[in-house]
Amino acid sequence: MGSILYFDWSIQVAALGLGRSIASAVVSSRFQHSEILIYCKVLSSGQAMRAYTLLLVLAVLAVSYSSAIPKPDGDKKDRTKEKTLSEQDHEDHGEHNNNYDHDAFLGKDDAKTFDQLSPEESQDRLGLIVDKIDKDGNGFVTEEELKEWIQYVQKRYIITDTDRMWKDHEPDADDKLLWTSYKKRTYGYPDEPEEGSPTYEYRDMIQRDKRRWEKADKDRDSKLSKEEFMDFLHPEDAEHMREIVVHETLEDIDKDKDGFISIEEYIADIWDDEDDDDDEEDDHHDGEPDWVASEREQFASYRDKNKDGKLDQAEIKEWIIPEDYDHSSAEATHLMESSDTDKDGKLTKEEILDKYDLFVGSQATDFGEALTRHDEF
Repeated sequence: MGSILYFDWSIQVAALGLGRSIASAVVSSRFQHSEILIYCKVLSSGQAMRAYTLLLVLAVLAVSYSSAIPKPDGDKKDRTKEKTLSEQDHEDHGEHNNNYDHDAFLGKDDAKTFDQLSPEESQDRLGLIVDKIDKDGNGFVTEEELKEWIQYVQKRYIITDTDRMWKDHEPDADDKLLWTSYKKRTYGYPDEPEEGSPTYEYRDMIQRDKRRWEKADKDRDSKLSKEEFMDFLHPEDAEHMREIVVHETLEDIDKDKDGFISIEEYIADIWDDEDDDDDEEDDHHDGEPDWVASEREQFASYRDKNKDGKLDQAEIKEWIIPEDYDHSSAEATHLMESSDTDKDGKLTKEEILDKYDLFVGSQATDFGEALTRHDEF
């Protein structure tokens, strides 16, 4: 979610000698472009030039402000929150698929960077990663430590994003974030979205944020700790927040507000037929492409469990947050079984380095970044 950079620009305008009332009018965008030109004529040429330049800067900032405020109707997106380590299958026709591990380790964008590492350099840097995975420092890596590392790698983006947003929102002296502070930082003002207030036009988004805020506030002190703020920003990754994810998904897609998602609402959310190629000659549902027809089949055969033609909240949850086996645990088991040559249930650094090509192609090395960057774990 974006944040508005909030400054008292009226101070800067007033510094030109325009006065606070004029400055406030400028900042609140009450002047139109023609009015700015008229007003500048009453100033000295030097003042007029400085004022007009600053006003143009403010106009650019205004565009940035509006683009930073979260929009209720964003682009279509994949609603499923399932966490997988690769888009590819781990097995291909019964054979282990190295591409699964390569994707998990490199990511599509990091493949070229990794290709530049020699085998010797890869082993050296993997050794540094092993030291981080061995959290108790006993010289062995257990399956649980492997799992924790893989989960950490998966969660790194969330941690980094939360750190950035936390600093940007300026928590109080108790290292907690107030709702009014968040509201001011995000929407420009701390006011409640009542009629006549400057936040009224964002009332739906503020109410949605408030609902999520209250759910994230575990200790009910009306403030969010950094951990609670992480749940607020990324509710799909917190067990107690998942009903909020379901509720927000239903709110977004359920256009007739009957409390369910119909097949047409489901399709409309994932496919904008106006953007489709007009030359498409498929004979499904008025020219729908094959993948849309496939989604209709998915809805009817798998999403709609009770076959009533619509999705209720339980079915929505199973769709967007599917209950699946633990991918991190499965990958840790795979790495352990493939590397534990003496079968004692734990790995030495030597065992891992002997199979360095396996770990290079696994998530245990942070999508290609951990071998090229030494950072915290």
